[in-house]
Amino acid sequence: MSYPENGEFAQAVGISRGGRTTKIHCLADACGQIVALALTPGNIADITMALPLLEAMRPTKRLIVDKAYDADKLRTWLSEHQIEPVIPGRAARDIVYPLNHKAYRRRNIIERMFGRLKNWKRIATRYDRLAINYLAAIALIATITQWLE
Repeated sequence: MSYPENGEFAQAVGISRGGRTTKIHCLADACGQIVALALTPGNIADITMALPLLEAMRPTKRLIVDKAYDADKLRTWLSEHQIEPVIPGRAARDIVYPLNHKAYRRRNIIERMFGRLKNWKRIATRYDRLAINYLAAIALIATITQWLE
């Protein structure tokens, strides 16, 4: 993903209640291997990066995500591409969609992958000023942790 030279996305640092923050958006396969990565400022909603990351994905049977990605636009895109959405509904949603609980239990694969990344101090604290350097460090460490498994 390319970053604009100026503006909010320039270095993927946003200001929120916790201070300066960066979000790592990741698309992984069923084995927890990273398919696509992106960085955004911490004050940007998770759903904004869902469709750009999904464009990098090969066709799959289902997409398992958390309730932050519960949006009609994403559900429509998934149904157009014959992908089963496994997304728990938000509390404020009027329409209740069924949830495949057995498939949703596999979401811990991505949580464990993020846990392995955050074991590296450089990733957990973001020492890099430039977003491209931080993204490269994430990619390198993700490759190392996947290779060591």
